[in-house]
Amino acid sequence: MQMSKPPFRKKTHGAHQASASRRAPAPVVSVRWLITAVASLIVIAAVCAWFTLCLLFWQGSWQLLYHPASAVTRTPASVGLTFEAIQFSDTPAGVPQLLGWWIPAANQARFTVLYLHGATGNLSDAVDDLARMHAAGLDVFAFDYRGYGQSHFRHPSEARMREDVESAIVYLTDTRHTAASSIVIAGKDLGANLALEVAAAHPEFAGVILESPLDDPVSAIFRDPRARLVPAHMLVRDRWDILAPSANLLIPSLWFYWTPAPAEKAQEDPSPAYQAVKARKSVAWLTDAQDAGNSFHLALSRWLDDLPAKRKAQ
Repeated sequence: MQMSKPPFRKKTHGAHQASASRRAPAPVVSVRWLITAVASLIVIAAVCAWFTLCLLFWQGSWQLLYHPASAVTRTPASVGLTFEAIQFSDTPAGVPQLLGWWIPAANQARFTVLYLHGATGNLSDAVDDLARMHAAGLDVFAFDYRGYGQSHFRHPSEARMREDVESAIVYLTDTRHTAASSIVIAGKDLGANLALEVAAAHPEFAGVILESPLDDPVSAIFRDPRARLVPAHMLVRDRWDILAPSANLLIPSLWFYWTPAPAEKAQEDPSPAYQAVKARKSVAWLTDAQDAGNSFHLALSRWLDDLPAKRKAQ
């Protein structure tokens, strides 16, 4: 009797794969890989946060040094001075960027003062200083930098302020036909630093008046705690180096310091910047006493009398 073979059953391909998958172990993520991934994410987040901090510091650090105000609350008329509001430094479209005041002398003036105010406020805060210059028999021209008062708004910077002063010089020489040799540039606080920079670049000017120049104004930025977290010296371009222009100054200078007169030796060498000046120079120490205005006027008048008389361009 012949035995029959059991029927042949062929395994399907899908069944074979299912069987193999059941036998394969499940993938396991190592703890080391997880730690590395988390650490990488933390580093990337920290780097992004640092670059964001650098960007914010670069955009806003100017506010640590410059404190402009837009509201003009006083004019020369508030102290009885006749003045003319001047708009100048037009854009290619004919829009003026800067606004200033022209205060003519009561009589024929030997010199014209180009006055530069400090880093805080605007021209409103300089009215009394302009009156003192005018009282010395000078024509006075003062203006607000971009970002100050009613001038066009731009973030103030050393470079922009230098550009604005050059525009003011062009206005005086080209529009008012003032001879450069009859221009005395003057400034107070940071404006004195700016006046010193401009005076060093313009040896054709008659002289420069510096009231309380700042030895290291940019330290207000670099002392900020946030500056320690970023490469501040790379992000901030302003330097306001006072020593270099002092050493290059070629015109007479008058330096005012509003402090009690120090010892005899200190009066001769009031600051490193003053010591660096090789051209003719004078220093006057002023106090907060009631006669400070008279002392200022006497020192200024004496210094102006020693300057050679210059005629304005016709």
